[in-house]
Amino acid sequence: MKICVLWVVILYILVVVNGVHITKQPYRTAFHFQPLKNWMNDPNGPLYYKGVYHLFYQYNPYSAIWGNMTWGHSISHDLVNWVHLEHALNPIDPYDLGGCFSGSITILPGGKPVILYTGADTQIFQSQNLAFPKDPLDPYLKEWVKSPHNPVIAATDGDIDPSNFRDPTTAWKTTDGTWHVLIGGKIDGRGMAFRYESKDFINWTRSEKPLHSSVRTGMWECPDFYPVSVNSKDGSENYLETVNTKFVLKASFLDHDHYILGYYKAQTNEFEVETSDFLEGNIDWRYDYGGKFYASKTFFDSGKNRRILWAWIIEADGRANDVKKGWSGLQSIPRVVWLSSSGKQLVQWPIQEIESLRKNKVEIQHKELKSGSMFEVVGITAAQADVDVSFELPNLEDAEQIEPSWTDPQLLCTQKNASGEGRFGPFGLLVLASNNLTEQTAIFFRVFKNQSRHIVLMCNDLSRSSLSKDVDKTSFGAFVDIYPLQKNISLRTLIDHSIIESFGGEGLACITARVYPVLAVDKEAKLFVFNTGSLSVKISKLNAWSMKAATIVPFMKRRKRPIKN
Repeated sequence: MKICVLWVVILYILVVVNGVHITKQPYRTAFHFQPLKNWMNDPNGPLYYKGVYHLFYQYNPYSAIWGNMTWGHSISHDLVNWVHLEHALNPIDPYDLGGCFSGSITILPGGKPVILYTGADTQIFQSQNLAFPKDPLDPYLKEWVKSPHNPVIAATDGDIDPSNFRDPTTAWKTTDGTWHVLIGGKIDGRGMAFRYESKDFINWTRSEKPLHSSVRTGMWECPDFYPVSVNSKDGSENYLETVNTKFVLKASFLDHDHYILGYYKAQTNEFEVETSDFLEGNIDWRYDYGGKFYASKTFFDSGKNRRILWAWIIEADGRANDVKKGWSGLQSIPRVVWLSSSGKQLVQWPIQEIESLRKNKVEIQHKELKSGSMFEVVGITAAQADVDVSFELPNLEDAEQIEPSWTDPQLLCTQKNASGEGRFGPFGLLVLASNNLTEQTAIFFRVFKNQSRHIVLMCNDLSRSSLSKDVDKTSFGAFVDIYPLQKNISLRTLIDHSIIESFGGEGLACITARVYPVLAVDKEAKLFVFNTGSLSVKISKLNAWSMKAATIVPFMKRRKRPIKN
């Protein structure tokens, strides 16, 4: 009875107070974060403050397409269930009338948070600006006040393009107490992270050299720079540590979030790249190898000593459908990020709190998947599920030989799609599948070998994901750095109506997809395990759960009571 009353109240708030028109929305997610309506993109300034998680984000209050950039603001106690608050920043000042663009939050001495964000004027010339909480004792940080010193960093140097000068990182202190911050940009097509220094967080000067730059990338958006512990999954926020610490430099460009690892010397402000640079050689580290994961941001969660990663998940069904739906964009499931045991790359895994939404567990163990076989996983809600499966491969000496030219995993996945037949693979999952498999999204593996080792390829095949012609059906792939002779091949997949987040090799490779099935929606969606390879594989274990919906409470502005005479 209480639940029914709660839903009546929420529906009343949605319809009457917020003016939301509720219609059937088959692509609306149940446990991913998104506003009730309109456009959302980059996560901004994620923060854990006085026991409360904060997520700020780029938001258009008036439309389902980009524009009127405002900082939306929502809070949570578990990173799963959220309450929307009033906007934190609005584009109302001369330096940000063109939009309050992306930025970060830094905690100043004494524990006071400060927003450093990009403002664009009416000519879209970009500068960096400050905002402080009106009441730092308020754990919800409901009101923010812009600094009278704004803009504090302007693109006054002649070599900086003022229309490509944005997205400041979280700032950090070096050994002499100086603050440092990175700002994304480019000079003559060379992408870079400009570095600025300050003693008081108000007066900033540009360093002689950028922290890093690359001729292969073009403009850097949403840079991020942070330490990761060696031989530990614990997060770190100590930029002065040099022992057992590496540093991650991430930049968003060419529609993906790329990163490199290296060592940072706070005394000299030098970042030494450990191996190859962005897009150099055969190494191309990305947070996510899908095509709709972008503009990510991390923060250190001091409550649980971990580093959390968020990203904007982009729609893939066109602007006209965004307008029709009345919304566009969502956030990825928050991921914990740490350094792999090899020290060569990062690992990502959904936060443990998301498991609180699991129900109706289905378990399968020690099941052989013969060549050409497939079976349906029943007993769960396939459109809203969490699936964790582990595959065991016998007789790996029979794996097919990989050609030396097969160095591009995305191209390889496109050419050798889910309907092809190899030896070991394709094997994996068919998700958001219709009853007759007219619609299906495949997430699968293929295993090859060369002269020295076995190579695991992870793919998604979106070619049959939807009957709609408006949908981007590009497939993606990645090589997973695991040794199947020593370890089973694992795949965890979170399915939420129009988004599929897959984690291969326990988080060594991640692929996110947006899909918009016409037939396989809600109760009509099905989940299958398949093997079209010529050799058998074995399911060591499969655990699958239906997922409950997260609670996302809309903002309701309190109306002032009339004054009685």
